[in-house]
Amino acid sequence: MPYQRIVLAVDLTDESIEVANKAAAMCKAFEGQLTIIHVIESLNYAYGGDVPIDVSDIQEQLQTTATKHMAALVDQLDIPVESTIVTQGGIESEIHRVAEELRADLIIVGSHGRHGLALLLGSTANGVLHGAPCDVLAVRVKSSH
Repeated sequence: MPYQRIVLAVDLTDESIEVANKAAAMCKAFEGQLTIIHVIESLNYAYGGDVPIDVSDIQEQLQTTATKHMAALVDQLDIPVESTIVTQGGIESEIHRVAEELRADLIIVGSHGRHGLALLLGSTANGVLHGAPCDVLAVRVKSSH
């Protein structure tokens, strides 16, 4: 059965375009629809509880920056993108939630080297695999470092 509804989860690092190009190729091959999601881990969630300062301005800045980076990523693809989603929360749970809501056939994530945010996505790729409502494809990308 071909994949018709593909969810691409990106961390918006430089390597994201590699993963996005693979997702675009799969969409072309299967004539599927691509939704791209980026999850900003909420600071409260990341630190396991209440943060003693108001982080709403920081979260808003992160949202604005991520939305701009997402638009730039989409502009580099040679296929139409069904939708883009920038959301906040637990990374794996948000990816699972969106995949369920869209009745996705496939989630694509990058599997990165062990540096910076890529370390987070490396563990995220594993987290997405467990508990996913559909197939998961981890695309190995070369580290830029």
